[in-house]
Amino acid sequence: MKYSDLHQLAGQRDLVLGSSSPRRARLLTELGLEFRKVVPRITEAVLPDEKPCACALRLAEEKAIAVSLQLEDREIVLGGDTIVVLDEAILGKPRDQEDAFRTLSLLAGQKHYVCTALALADHEGLICSGTEQTEVVFNKVGPEQIREYIASGEPMDKAGAYGIQGMGAFLVDSIEGNLDNVIGLPRTLLNRLAGGVLH
Repeated sequence: MKYSDLHQLAGQRDLVLGSSSPRRARLLTELGLEFRKVVPRITEAVLPDEKPCACALRLAEEKAIAVSLQLEDREIVLGGDTIVVLDEAILGKPRDQEDAFRTLSLLAGQKHYVCTALALADHEGLICSGTEQTEVVFNKVGPEQIREYIASGEPMDKAGAYGIQGMGAFLVDSIEGNLDNVIGLPRTLLNRLAGGVLH
């Protein structure tokens, strides 16, 4: 079975998704996994001189640890953080429509990468964590196309101001790596982490 370690872990432990992301929830549901959601309450900020993937990893671990304080004995929590990186600068969720326009204009015609970090924790604390990267190349899109996309509302809650699995697919020329990593839940990485818990 694909993702066999993940399914085995889900058979032994009750899974908690420590995230408000509907995209992560959908990807877990597509795997046939049952889980409950708890939204972690942490401050998401980049530390001085922090490398992008190190930031994502720290935030994923902080989210998992924050939720772990509320877990029952059998439960295990999955925390995650996804960032979009252009020229080693993190492009976060847009503050408003103008910020979304600025972000998407920067990405147009450029290559960037998406880093997603995942962390697993139980009531005793952090168990394991890791990151995955995918390169994304954007089409050369013009200001009118960008403004039409922003008007749809889709970019406003997404890192880098786009959703590759939704209307934002038109922005993307090509990717190198896993698509589910760009969406926010790299399932191969999650399966590897599950194996680390089991073995």
